[in-house]
Amino acid sequence: MISWNLKTRSVQPIGLDIGHNSVKMIQLNVSGGQISVLAADKMRINANVGEAPQAFRRDVVSAMKQMLARGSFQGRSVVSCLPNDKVRITSLRIGESESDQIDQIVRKETVERFGLDPETDAMDYMVAGSVHQGDEIKSELILFAVDDETIKEHISMLEEARLQPVAIDTVPCALFRGFERWQRREADKEHTIVFVDVGSHSTTVVFGRGGEISFVKQIPIGGHRFGRDVAEKLGISIGEAERLREKLRIERDPSSGGSGPSGQAGGDSEDKLEASTRQVVVDAISSVAEELAKEISLCLRYFTVTFRGKRVEQAVLSGGEAYENILLNILRRQLTVKIEVAQPLRGFDLSSERESINLAGDRRGLLCEWAVAVGLGLKDMSRPCVGADA
Repeated sequence: MISWNLKTRSVQPIGLDIGHNSVKMIQLNVSGGQISVLAADKMRINANVGEAPQAFRRDVVSAMKQMLARGSFQGRSVVSCLPNDKVRITSLRIGESESDQIDQIVRKETVERFGLDPETDAMDYMVAGSVHQGDEIKSELILFAVDDETIKEHISMLEEARLQPVAIDTVPCALFRGFERWQRREADKEHTIVFVDVGSHSTTVVFGRGGEISFVKQIPIGGHRFGRDVAEKLGISIGEAERLREKLRIERDPSSGGSGPSGQAGGDSEDKLEASTRQVVVDAISSVAEELAKEISLCLRYFTVTFRGKRVEQAVLSGGEAYENILLNILRRQLTVKIEVAQPLRGFDLSSERESINLAGDRRGLLCEWAVAVGLGLKDMSRPCVGADA
């Protein structure tokens, strides 16, 4: 399901990451083992339309059309991923005597756990490894399932934007693929890394070892919770809460962007938060970050208990909320592993698209919110993931 094959093509299909408040598109070129960015663009979409499916679709289609019209994307072939809240993921174990019945077991679990029809809906699985259960050694599987209507609706939206979907992926698979090249060295094959992508509405946790996914968890906590809790504490709108969060980020780290009339990062004192407001914002963000850190810690505990002797070496944090210093500091305090902020485009040739990528949002050069889009842009079309070929 996950592969890395630099020889399959030169110009890759467009990698399309549709989030709750932004749409990102990137196209890569692979030549002689060197990866370069041919085109990349990002557009914000109205976060308030999330509760109105048709309005959300209209905004997404409009964003895709605009990026295609103004960008230098080659062709219209695209690899996209389904939203996290539409993909059902679970782990299950089978004994050695059941290894020849995996397909039947997966079909049964799809019906019993998700209420889906294996005849019409999409399902797939990967073998995560061997685990000890009592005196037995069993195979741990990761099962993915998606209802057929979700896939049809997703393809219809892409086609409305005049894109040609060639494959549909999932966020965990795309996220891992974007970083899998870091684990290709022989010395890295025995190391386990956990990739944590904190998006707008959810957090994706993926454990990888030796070029394979070992465990996946989707946590329904993301940047929206930070903004929502700040808004509730202060009795303001979520939009106003997000502006306060941005002010706080600039105060704490002027390099994160923004400059005042005086020409100095952070602006005049009038732009700074009042002490009481600042404390409310910090407390609200910290409370959500503590909750998220606890959930990630439970994932680490499950992994170390399930896969005995496989210690996690480090955690790599990506997604738009990876810039939240309060979250980063809490994770560093609570988790027992080294934490690094992701650079998914590290080692890529960005000479042709660097300026436009920077304009897309990340002013500090980490580009950590591009992790999923990069993984989609790297997808090897000969090995489909969930949803198979479109």
